[in-house]
Amino acid sequence: MSTDPLHPHLARELVASAKRSDEHWARLARISVVDQQVGAGRHTDHVNAGLLAQRMADYGWPDVPLVGEGGARAAWRIALRADTRPDLQRLASRLMYGAVERGTASLRQWAHLYDRCLLNSRRPQYYGTQYCLGPGGPQMQAVSEPTTDLDIRRAAVSLPPAAPALHRLRERLAAEPLLGNEEYAGTPVDVLVDMA
Repeated sequence: MSTDPLHPHLARELVASAKRSDEHWARLARISVVDQQVGAGRHTDHVNAGLLAQRMADYGWPDVPLVGEGGARAAWRIALRADTRPDLQRLASRLMYGAVERGTASLRQWAHLYDRCLLNSRRPQYYGTQYCLGPGGPQMQAVSEPTTDLDIRRAAVSLPPAAPALHRLRERLAAEPLLGNEEYAGTPVDVLVDMA
């Protein structure tokens, strides 16, 4: 059985689009960024969201058989960063979950997207995958349900326990300075850094 994606051109398009926003998100997580750069990065994320919306309308969720591992991961990154389009994030979450049930998408990645959808709906996250920058570095955003059950929920979607995950995230980001400017407190940290 071939592992080549059915639509390699779509995979290349998604990977290139996601890569354009990677630099912006890396800056947000590590250094002080001028407002113009933040705006340009958000514009890129919004354009990428439009592209993903069209591809989902054409093909459904860009899963592994359709676009390969790299293309599927890129589609997920684009959906995750589509904060200006919460409607698109919710649709992507539903379509991706269908692919998870078929065994053609990552449950772990879906958990990140599901949490992001909850937060963008002004509700607490469920799996504890989303962080924001606080005075001491990354901190987990609000979590629903008893937090004593958080590690059980995380294990159910193949995520490591919350405390070691946060520790590893802080270690990775410590290699370069975090945002040192108070105006960036609360800025979401790109969850890709928690995807060990």
